[in-house]
Amino acid sequence: MNMVRWNKLGIIAGGSSLPLAIAEQCQREQKPVHIISLKGMMDKPAEGFDCTECDIVQAGRIFSVLRAENCDAVVMAGNVQRPDFKSMRPDWRGTALLARLSAAALKGDGALLATLVDVFEAEGFLVIGAEEAMGHVTPDLGAMGQIAPDEDDLHDIAKARSVIEALGPYDVGQGAIVAEGQVLAIEATEGTDAMLERCIGLQQQLSIATPRGVLVKIPKPGQELRVDLPTIGPLTIEGCERAGLRGIALKAGAALILERETTCKLAEQAGLFLYGFANTK
Repeated sequence: MNMVRWNKLGIIAGGSSLPLAIAEQCQREQKPVHIISLKGMMDKPAEGFDCTECDIVQAGRIFSVLRAENCDAVVMAGNVQRPDFKSMRPDWRGTALLARLSAAALKGDGALLATLVDVFEAEGFLVIGAEEAMGHVTPDLGAMGQIAPDEDDLHDIAKARSVIEALGPYDVGQGAIVAEGQVLAIEATEGTDAMLERCIGLQQQLSIATPRGVLVKIPKPGQELRVDLPTIGPLTIEGCERAGLRGIALKAGAALILERETTCKLAEQAGLFLYGFANTK
């Protein structure tokens, strides 16, 4: 883990297993945390941890709780559904921020997340990434296991990267699936798991030899890397296997692998490669 620059961490928790994974890692390292559970978003209760539930627009309450709990750093983790700002009932601090957040949301999720980072920093909190909070959960360079991509896979990886990077200015998702040079899917607001479900059976329809194809996930150009890093885990492996893919490729050091040991083991068992590529093509 990186050198600690904070004393107590506030975890702003959305959906997925990531918030609790961060809390559990901090607990193992005897580092105190307090979870701010965003109302209606956490997948399961934060049992065994100090936790306060707040509505996403209760900015004043969130800041007050973090200060009362002596948190000097925050990490934003998990899936957060974009709120319907028109139906929100913010507290006084949230009201002051609502116009700013609404304007940022019109520019895309990337702008919204970057604005949230600015807001927490302006309140005096250190904003860190999930990878710093958890330690070694980012992809290594090269094959992470015994299975490696072949030359055709590398071509598919390069094409998928180009597609994601080209769509970056439009704030489209972080993932794409390419098989034998054909773009099978581009991640939008539905997320990676739903994108993989769309691809089940598609290769047979296109007369692509299976298993074939690669899921590539990379940060969008200009993305705030302390929030919303591309993430995979055991469910991603299951989805790739059902979709008949060959493997998953991630930018080395710029993604999160949840339950890393389990995820890598499941990939081996499914005959899938996990591959980390460098920044250059």
